[in-house]
Amino acid sequence: MPTLATLNDLFVSELRDLHSAERQLVKALPNMVKTADNRELRDALAMHLKQTEEHARRIEEIFGAGLEGSPKGKKSAAMAGLVEQCQDVITDGGAPDVVDAALIGAAQRVEHYEIAGYGTARAHAQQLGYVNAVRLLEETLHEESAANEKLSQIAAAPVNVSAAQKHDGNGAVYEAMGSRR
Repeated sequence: MPTLATLNDLFVSELRDLHSAERQLVKALPNMVKTADNRELRDALAMHLKQTEEHARRIEEIFGAGLEGSPKGKKSAAMAGLVEQCQDVITDGGAPDVVDAALIGAAQRVEHYEIAGYGTARAHAQQLGYVNAVRLLEETLHEESAANEKLSQIAAAPVNVSAAQKHDGNGAVYEAMGSRR
């Protein structure tokens, strides 16, 4: 029998992927918080760490409410790749404002992955009639969208504005396109 014989099988698989994604993020976010130079970015990442722990707990609640199986057992390969990109930003280092801009970009790729995953899982839960799961997934989806929006706001001002300027060591400032001021 195929692993994905029913929509319910797919729903369980999606939840396991999301649970793994959240658990991987719980491990990755503290390093991102430590690396961020901008206070608002640090605070947003720290807040999202707390939310991420809650997101994993909600998935566990869905399984505990009668969904067959366990949330564990499947590693999210996509999230592993996204977390690796975040780690590369941290390891590569650079100018603090530019690193902050890179962290935001990496974090937003993570958020977009989660938004897609939670939106899909919610749609499947609706189709399957899992009312409580729909509510929990909707709550998480809303928080993921809000986190993405917060990152966009932080990027727009002040992080990307600051990162758009590059200092050459002699005091000259270059705009993003290389013109000298």
